[in-house]
Amino acid sequence: MGFDLIVTNGIIVTASDVLSHGIEIGIKDGKISCLGTCLPRESSTEIIDAKGAYITPGGVDSHVHFAQDNSPTGDNWETGSRSAIGGGTTTVLAFASQRKTEDSVLPCVEEYHKRAKDQSYCDYGFHLILTNPTPSIMEAEMPLLISQGITSVKLYMTYEPLKLGDSQLLNVLMSARALGFTTMVHAENSDIISLITDRLEAAGHTDPFFHAISRPQIAENEATYRIISLAELTDTPILIVHMSSEIAMKHVRKAQTRMLPIHAETCPQYLFLLSERLKGTHKDKFEGAKCVCSPPLRHDPKDLEAMWRGIANGTFTTFSSDHAPSTYDHAGGKKLGMKDGVMRYRNIPNGVPGVETRLPLLFSFAGREKDSKLSLQRFVQLTSSDPAKLYGLEGTKGSIAPGYDADLVIWYPETEMKEGVVIEQKNLHHGVDYTPYEGMTVKNWPRFTILRGKTVWDRENGGIMGKMNAGKFLQRGKGRIVAGKTGQEVNGMLTGERNYWY
Repeated sequence: MGFDLIVTNGIIVTASDVLSHGIEIGIKDGKISCLGTCLPRESSTEIIDAKGAYITPGGVDSHVHFAQDNSPTGDNWETGSRSAIGGGTTTVLAFASQRKTEDSVLPCVEEYHKRAKDQSYCDYGFHLILTNPTPSIMEAEMPLLISQGITSVKLYMTYEPLKLGDSQLLNVLMSARALGFTTMVHAENSDIISLITDRLEAAGHTDPFFHAISRPQIAENEATYRIISLAELTDTPILIVHMSSEIAMKHVRKAQTRMLPIHAETCPQYLFLLSERLKGTHKDKFEGAKCVCSPPLRHDPKDLEAMWRGIANGTFTTFSSDHAPSTYDHAGGKKLGMKDGVMRYRNIPNGVPGVETRLPLLFSFAGREKDSKLSLQRFVQLTSSDPAKLYGLEGTKGSIAPGYDADLVIWYPETEMKEGVVIEQKNLHHGVDYTPYEGMTVKNWPRFTILRGKTVWDRENGGIMGKMNAGKFLQRGKGRIVAGKTGQEVNGMLTGERNYWY
């Protein structure tokens, strides 16, 4: 049969099963050729001994920000993708962003292709951020982008340079229903946030902690309910990104129980960090700026536990990093919020780094132990298989099965990780100067990351093994619905009523 690589002596985890110890993975030409026992070796066959450790699919991080104009001190494609493979992620989906003044999306997509070409250590794809969805874009340019493998868009309900009004949201949702692209939504009520921010500033409350005060959970809750209503009206599947609020999550859960195709995503910061992290220290009163992100960190440990419930019970379809870093100690980074000794949180770039720590943080709570918060299979669903399905990569990424790309994470055997791994900035590979998870201990870390059959990360032998131009642009197909179904009538409307206007 002639395998290029055989991974042996591991415990394979998929979205549905934990396979018996001893099943080997045979890899040929960058693809998984077969799973079996006693696979035939040749003199040229490379062998990796997993030493009894778990093997999971390469991570699919479906929400990262690399080389963004609004984050000039953040990660570019080289540093961001390097960080991804160091943490077991082999596929990232990043954002090409249209400006409101642009009446075409093609130039920004072309420019983003240039930024990523030959600069990525891992495979990658693009979402389109739509800020000016003109009829010509929706009717002529979106079908073209879909044919080129860009099959998802992100919409904002907040941020003045980005936000869309309800009529614009409805028009995009109807186009998404007709064309079949996946729609992501940042759901926060912009007017609530603007009013509170202005009043806080007038009262002199401008240090980083007040970022959390300015964006209360009700802003997320209202916008979540509203976008679910708009999606139901138009019969359109959506994914609500980086959710942080229990009530907002309950809106999603309720919609899912009615079989509406409403998907949701959360991120590590909403499982591990609280708003107290936005407060400065005696040594550095501005240090809380490191953890400014939107939605903001919430106040109560119960908020963290609520997000863990959504992780475990299936409310969340994906678990992304929302990696959106800015250098802390830089006048053009987080320090934009400090001028002449005065702190102004509204000027602090939003976002935290997390693409490298995403998998280890969640893996620490996956397993069969009594203190585990989710199963190993659920871990794979959230971090690999479901984002691959939702974003048009099913059959290529997100699973360990014949025909899929040979993207693998080989963890350490538990006997070699009794003390765990302490997360430290000095050991990470991103291009910024801090991690919000500094000092936290995780129970494991990827020993090997394998991208299309090639070892690109070997923690014990130099770390980064791959080349910067190893990553390929992924021409994605149309995503499929993971939760719910389309074709349902809206409560209170006549059967077929939307046919009059849709």
